[in-house]
Amino acid sequence: MILIIFGVSGAGKTTVGKLLARELGWRFLEADDFHSATNIEKMRNGHPLTDEDRWPWLGCLRKQIEQLLSAGENAVLACSALKRAYRDRLRAADEVKFVFLRGDYALVEKQLRNRHGHFMNAALLQSQFDDLEEPQPDENVLTIELGRTPEEIVERIEAKLNLANSG
Repeated sequence: MILIIFGVSGAGKTTVGKLLARELGWRFLEADDFHSATNIEKMRNGHPLTDEDRWPWLGCLRKQIEQLLSAGENAVLACSALKRAYRDRLRAADEVKFVFLRGDYALVEKQLRNRHGHFMNAALLQSQFDDLEEPQPDENVLTIELGRTPEEIVERIEAKLNLANSG
């Protein structure tokens, strides 16, 4: 299974994803590691990415997902996946599941301001919320409300997806 933890920058995707992967004994992947140097520089300079910027990145991520699935490996992927079209691109098989970390602007902004050493410019947060297409019921996405500790969020994900002891 590939579990994609998604949401806007600052929602806690990496923190929750790493913790969940560690608990399950699964591999962890950070989608940001697959961005081109051009995309990273663009974001660092405060410019939001366009769909054209994102399609090659999403293609790389899908290829990685397909390789993991064909190798029978389980993994947790932290990825913004803000738009339905992006999620559809990453949904390579039924074994790909999505978890949406949902929070309001004020909560996410606070989390983002407390984060250090990341290239995402806090000024871009509004563009993330502008781009966000919340999942629709037919997408079969687990939505987790922010405002809990990462450990509580992981417990909730494990319980809702029956993942405990599935390593």
